[in-house]
Amino acid sequence: MPGASDATTVTNDVILAIDIGGTKLAVGVTTMQGDLVDRDRIPVDHDASTDELTEALVVMARNQIERAQSRHQRRVVAVGVGSAGPITMNAETISPVNIPAWREFPLRRHLQAALALPVFGDLDAKALALAEGWLGAAMGHQNFLTVTVSTGVGGGIVLNGQLLDGATGNAGHVGHIAVEPNGRRCGCGARGCLEAEASGLAIEAITGRPPTEPSYEIMQRTGRLVGRGVASVCNALDLDLVVVGGSVALGFGATFFNAAQEALGEHSRLSYSRGARIVPARLGDRGPLIGAGAVGMRGLHRARRAAAASGGLASGHGTAADEADPT
Repeated sequence: MPGASDATTVTNDVILAIDIGGTKLAVGVTTMQGDLVDRDRIPVDHDASTDELTEALVVMARNQIERAQSRHQRRVVAVGVGSAGPITMNAETISPVNIPAWREFPLRRHLQAALALPVFGDLDAKALALAEGWLGAAMGHQNFLTVTVSTGVGGGIVLNGQLLDGATGNAGHVGHIAVEPNGRRCGCGARGCLEAEASGLAIEAITGRPPTEPSYEIMQRTGRLVGRGVASVCNALDLDLVVVGGSVALGFGATFFNAAQEALGEHSRLSYSRGARIVPARLGDRGPLIGAGAVGMRGLHRARRAAAASGGLASGHGTAADEADPT
């Protein structure tokens, strides 16, 4: 999996990174080497209208662009978005399950109009897969699964060094693998989905307490359900590495990961999936924004290559993104 660390050119160009989760909006600035130099975040106001929520995001984005220039002497050249899903390809529209105000919301068009910059988007968990494969726990691996266990549960799949998109850009939605037959009703309409049983919202609904106040039993149960769900993916796709991030998983720590590894081992018994490992995301809470930055850099690089191929970009006038493609 090629990484943007291959770039050696020093540049003042940076990417505006936007991470849209079920309970928070985060905006930051990343360099072409994957360094997060600034960031800000606000909670999602679930009572806000579509316009109010959009304006809050645009204000944060403009503030980060201004700070990039005045505080860090950097020039923002593109926007990368990692959003909770479902989405359409390149985040032309987004419909995060836990943000009712944004249903088939044309995010990319709104951001391009408000910021006058090229905008590239993908699922938040797929963005994290880019980040962890580039600079994190999956460095050097050509085949792996990345899972986020936070407000919701998402995933990104890398096979033979390529991040899978699927027909609509939503490949990797492991949160909707059934892990409890006839279990709790999921936001997607089905029952027993991993997201309905092991997400932060599910834990709060089941226990009556926020996921920041878990019992030992709920940490173990959450880990076992995640391990059971990802075992199906490892068996189906011939994977031996699962990288897990998100505030719930990382907050539950060793109790979660030990239980997840035990369940993964129990359900991955084929010759090629036996021994599959589940490990914490190495980039911690920086991962989602670094991933969004990688989405922006990947999009910018591809656009520049397409322009160069059609004669629209003069040779030798690119940025470090031209030598880097964290796919």
